[in-house]
Amino acid sequence: MTSTHNNDSALIIIVSIFIGGMTISSVLASKIITLFGLLVPAGVLAYSVTFICTDVVSEIWGKQRAKQMVIGGFISLIVVLILVQVARVWPKAPIWHGEAGFQAVLGSTSRIIVASFIAYLVSQFHDVYVFHFLKRITQGRHLWLRNNLSTAISQFIDSVLFITIAFYGTMPVWPLIMGQWVVKLAIALLDTPVFYFAVWMLHQRTGAPPEQVPDPVV
Repeated sequence: MTSTHNNDSALIIIVSIFIGGMTISSVLASKIITLFGLLVPAGVLAYSVTFICTDVVSEIWGKQRAKQMVIGGFISLIVVLILVQVARVWPKAPIWHGEAGFQAVLGSTSRIIVASFIAYLVSQFHDVYVFHFLKRITQGRHLWLRNNLSTAISQFIDSVLFITIAFYGTMPVWPLIMGQWVVKLAIALLDTPVFYFAVWMLHQRTGAPPEQVPDPVV
């Protein structure tokens, strides 16, 4: 009972971080920043966190749970898009004078969220597939390899699709694609110790080997 409760709590926390990072990244991405001379959307860090969550869930709970989380994240993006559109058309109060800035930010956010739909589904499902493919061919060894390689390939796909759809015609897309991918790679390498620690801690909490943790109670 305690193991199942620990399993439930850990999964809820990881899924919450995943959905929070993914949805806020769509809003933050409307601002372009420079990082060590590279042009990147400001949501790059928040979105990179989602790949850590996907790999942790894949390692501990297996492919099916990871896919369910990806689908749940996609549904949350749809809900956010609907709520953004409702807020944009809702008549403003007479005492409020921030309509122009509000529309400027959330107007571009709508296109960014649509871009996120496509890039998100393709890259996240690809990440789950490659992670488990590498796990199978390495017979469960080399955790660092499947974490970094699956993330590197998937984030390149994500960067190409997201930047092209979100910013084509308004900004130079290739510098943004390369800038975002390089930053994501750096984050992926730096988060490897965090990934290892999270997997180790979850193994200790659940007391079960990878992909053999009891299914959460729903």
